[in-house]
Amino acid sequence: MEWREISSSVIARVAYDERSGTLLIEFRSGSFYDYFDVPRNIYQELIEAASAGTYFAENIRGVYRFTRT
Repeated sequence: MEWREISSSVIARVAYDERSGTLLIEFRSGSFYDYFDVPRNIYQELIEAASAGTYFAENIRGVYRFTRT
């Protein structure tokens, strides 16, 4: 699993585990969250989004189970 930096004022970097469908997000605040059962296309759309923060708010937050790590 490899971290990718994101050009975002909200998200610092993300990583995705193909086997488990876990999306890891490090926010600029320093917080780390793991989101579970996330389809690969959601990860792909997040890293390609014009605004990663907006995409996250509309398509990930409140949709997938998560834990703060």
